[in-house]
Amino acid sequence: MPTFELMMAFMGFNLISFGLMGFDKQRAIHHQWRISETTLLSVALFGGSLGILFGMFVFHHKTAKPLFFIGVPVILGIQAVVLLQLL
Repeated sequence: MPTFELMMAFMGFNLISFGLMGFDKQRAIHHQWRISETTLLSVALFGGSLGILFGMFVFHHKTAKPLFFIGVPVILGIQAVVLLQLL
């Protein structure tokens, strides 16, 4: 897959992950069914860490949970190191 298409896919996936955080925050406010933490962390692990991280701070969601405020930046750091190694 050419670089441009790969970057567009990455951006799209991170926009979706950002949206998931906003959606889950709204569901939490209204005491409705929620997206599981496992699902959100899986999305971060499989490439959506930047979107999840931005969503945490924009929506003030999951910022008090150590698994998120420590785990997501660690996942993002690992992904950045892997990406730099591949380039």
